[in-house]
Amino acid sequence: MSTTSRLISGSAASWAQICVTMISQIVLVPLYLSHWSVITYGVWLAIQALVSIMSTVDFGHQEFLGYEFLRIGRNEKPELSRYIWSGISVGLIISLVQIIFILLFLAFGVLPTLLGKSEVTDTTLLREAGLVLLLQGVTWLVSTSITGLLFRALAPFGYYPRMIWWGILGYTISSLAPVTVVVLGASLLTAGVVSASASVMVSIPVYIDLFRLLRKEEIHFSRPSVRLGYQNFIRSLAISGKGLLENARQQGARLVLSPLAGATGLTAFSTMRTGANVSLQGLNTIINPLMPELMRFLHQRDQARSEAAFGTVWFVLVAVIAPAMVVLQAIIQPLYLMWTRGQIPFDPLLFATLSLSVLVYAAAQPAIAVVKGNNLLKAQLGLSALAAIVVVGGIFVFVPMMGILGGGIALLLAEVTAMIGYKVAAKKWLIANGLLWPRHHFLIALTSVGIATVGLGALVWIPEGKWFIVIGSLTLLYINLWRYWHALPKLATQHALRIMSAFPGLSSLRPQ
Repeated sequence: MSTTSRLISGSAASWAQICVTMISQIVLVPLYLSHWSVITYGVWLAIQALVSIMSTVDFGHQEFLGYEFLRIGRNEKPELSRYIWSGISVGLIISLVQIIFILLFLAFGVLPTLLGKSEVTDTTLLREAGLVLLLQGVTWLVSTSITGLLFRALAPFGYYPRMIWWGILGYTISSLAPVTVVVLGASLLTAGVVSASASVMVSIPVYIDLFRLLRKEEIHFSRPSVRLGYQNFIRSLAISGKGLLENARQQGARLVLSPLAGATGLTAFSTMRTGANVSLQGLNTIINPLMPELMRFLHQRDQARSEAAFGTVWFVLVAVIAPAMVVLQAIIQPLYLMWTRGQIPFDPLLFATLSLSVLVYAAAQPAIAVVKGNNLLKAQLGLSALAAIVVVGGIFVFVPMMGILGGGIALLLAEVTAMIGYKVAAKKWLIANGLLWPRHHFLIALTSVGIATVGLGALVWIPEGKWFIVIGSLTLLYINLWRYWHALPKLATQHALRIMSAFPGLSSLRPQ
């Protein structure tokens, strides 16, 4: 496959992956809630969150080796083989330890507490939840631990798009299989068995294809090195730690919420957060392709082009995300109640809080890119730890007082904390390298966040005047967009026009 073909296939696979994820988040929820109780679905979500956190160490190990595989490249195949098989040995041990932890959870009765013991009192449901969690651990060992490493090992040989397509197939089948049997009346345990079976079945052709490609590229079996495997595992713990801290802001929030708010509260929080998750997916599809350009300009110490890249990223926030959040807040309630089959009450203040956290996250993206792109690991670990402490501590403090709204406030405070911290770290690096932080553009972007915040608050507390509020908010946001447009350098406006051309509804609103 030529380089152009790989790029086209990789781009198509990335877009397909995003679309499948977004569609599954939207479509599957009403199907589950139409056939399961809110408590059962909340337990299902808690199990997924627990598996995600427990697999963080193995995933961090895979990520570290992925960078090592890229460093070794395709010309040092004996060394690559040693890294692969040493890594597989360590990955299997990590997965076995995960299963042992799950068994200890079950033996010492920890799981009911994590699931919300005061609310989940059905002993049959608790027993099924334990078995499903154990099945998920075994499935990770069989279907993910080895294939994840081999996916990354084959990336230097041009097979990255192929691996993404395999991942999409696996995700699609493992998502559809359990919900299909749930629609047919299956219990939590049956859905868990079907989900695990589907993952294992999909992994069979994946293994066949992976080992065929290894033979094709003449990457042969190599005796695992205990020393090499141990060294790489120790070095990977920094990535695992960072991933665990970041996961604490996402899946960790679910686990802390579950015992405090119960399975029903967890379900309400997760479903109301879906809108924010979809917005993040859309944000990333626009911002991610811009990041390599930004890093290249930073490394070249090109102030003008760096500011243009910064400005293009914030343009997405000012022109698209902030107005969209205001409109979504005005129309979401009836759609949400229809989507959840009326089983979960809508909390407009929680939804607005979660939307605001997306706006803050978007405003922080350029600073995050500077810190991550320049491997400022100390800053990343410190800020991830601080944000995790804020969100977990905030949930413990606010949820008993405010219910699940406290979870939204904790997440918002964590995003604000992270944004400030990343901005300080990025500004410090820029100054040290002869560059300047684009303060003027950043303040205009924050102005849009402020306008949207006022609009969201007004929609929550004055719902009877929502269309006047929407019109007023959009007018102010468009004025700020006009102000931002005229502050952008020419390179940034060219990028922005290309982005706007992808949105038919925005093309007529191009500032003149």
